[in-house]
Amino acid sequence: MNKLYVYLLYRWWSYSSSPPSMGGILYNSSELTTFTLTGLPGLENSQHWLFLLLGTLYIVSIVGNGLILFIVKEEQSLHQPMYYFLSLLSANDLGVSFSTLPTVLATFCFHLRTISFDSCMAQMFFIHFFSLMESGVLLVMSFDRYVAICNPLHYTTMLTNTHVVCMGLWAIIRSFCMVFPLPFLLKRLPFCKANVLSHAYCLHPGLIHLPCGDITINSIFGLIIVMFTFGLDSALILLSYVLILCSVLTTASREERLNTLNMCVSHLCAVLIFSVPKIAVCMTARFGRHVPRLVYTVMSLIFLFMPPMLNPVIYSIKIKQIRWRLGRMLV
Repeated sequence: MNKLYVYLLYRWWSYSSSPPSMGGILYNSSELTTFTLTGLPGLENSQHWLFLLLGTLYIVSIVGNGLILFIVKEEQSLHQPMYYFLSLLSANDLGVSFSTLPTVLATFCFHLRTISFDSCMAQMFFIHFFSLMESGVLLVMSFDRYVAICNPLHYTTMLTNTHVVCMGLWAIIRSFCMVFPLPFLLKRLPFCKANVLSHAYCLHPGLIHLPCGDITINSIFGLIIVMFTFGLDSALILLSYVLILCSVLTTASREERLNTLNMCVSHLCAVLIFSVPKIAVCMTARFGRHVPRLVYTVMSLIFLFMPPMLNPVIYSIKIKQIRWRLGRMLV
């Protein structure tokens, strides 16, 4: 009996210490696969200072977006479609910040660099979900500006509360449907390499290069997501601003033109802050194979940290009602 017990224990240990194989290729299950997170390569001795910098960005982002949500909720004059969309953008930026915070804190502050497969998939899902959602929110905000400038007489009928809720739900549902298959497409693949990530968090472009199996479906699906979300949204936002510009140029007064364009400055800045780093990250991940890893890591940090931090600052400066309410709170 004791020999049988020892034999079964040995067989269990042998199975659990090495993943099952098939045709000479190791097939890691989600329970057996872990990933190693990295900070900034070459700056391992400055991790605490880096976390101090990133922690400052987190504080500015969380406090700034929280204040935007609070002010829009409390200020009755801001209960309009434009500010509802701004609230959705601020809530989304909070989601981006909280998605990366746990692993960034663990990596830079506590030097805990391993993350389980399921935790990594969950973080990847939320990071990409909120990133795609931000693109959709910026698109509906550009539509709001187009209607307000080009069809001001129909603004209240075209952007009712019901329509605002529907557009917000569209941005959420579209993002969810696009990102939902990603963890399952990765889970079917074998992981038999050193699973070292390029960041202190899990991103799909970094994860698809780790499996040993065929990643064609994953790569094509990732490209489809980029084309039909970021690409299509950017094209529609550009079209809306071309139409806005054509409408503004027909305005007789130069002062009216400046006032009209001033309405779009904050949103245009938010679009550029989001789009430029995102395009750089996508291009580097797919075509910049000889780009140093530090460059790719820094661009990913800019993409995930700068929009949540700068959006509340820009809107607080450009929108008079928010600026006035902030002044009252600080006095």
